[in-house]
Amino acid sequence: MIAALRNPDRVVRHVLATENVAEKLEESAGKGGLTVVGREDIERNLEPGAVHQGVAAQVEPLPSKAVEDIISQTANNKQVTVIALDQASDPRNVGAILRSAAAFGAVALLQQDRHAPPVTGAMAKAASGGLEHVTMVYVPNIVRALRQLKESEFWIVGLDGLADTVLGTSALPDRCCLVLGAEGSGLRRLTREECDLAVKIPIHKAVDSLNLSNAAAVALYELNRR
Repeated sequence: MIAALRNPDRVVRHVLATENVAEKLEESAGKGGLTVVGREDIERNLEPGAVHQGVAAQVEPLPSKAVEDIISQTANNKQVTVIALDQASDPRNVGAILRSAAAFGAVALLQQDRHAPPVTGAMAKAASGGLEHVTMVYVPNIVRALRQLKESEFWIVGLDGLADTVLGTSALPDRCCLVLGAEGSGLRRLTREECDLAVKIPIHKAVDSLNLSNAAAVALYELNRR
């Protein structure tokens, strides 16, 4: 929440907070206005079952950006990490990936607009501020977006449990787009074919696979070490 309030690009309409939380937020929440309320008042303004910590905010979506914007923004950066999700559907997973992306310095997260969850309170909570630090880019076609990145000297690295190369055993490029597939089904064939390199995370044979957000965190950590 504080990350959203401090983000100059985020338009905050209003903040609701319990008395205890309001004291901690007064300075940051000034640009949107702050109302002290009870927990039940906050819950009435959230989706059913939403978990909160005594605060909720009404905000405007961040300005939309395109792949071209990310390419232009990073043109002079020697080392860049971008993430692309190939039809991941769980907003909490996407939020957790955004949190790891922010922690390990990724600049953007790409998703195909027809098969991606919208930004919700659940996603924002799971992201823990990641939404304010990692640019979300919705594209009409994920394969076309990967080709645009390749033309701008990004390597496309797919995370695939069936890959021959183990993550961490080969050098990774400085300008890299990490591609992860959907929960369960993984990368689609056309997306996999666009990858310059496919890697897998070595895990114990007692477990078939990692949760998508956990796999993203491991891969992002390894990319951050290059």
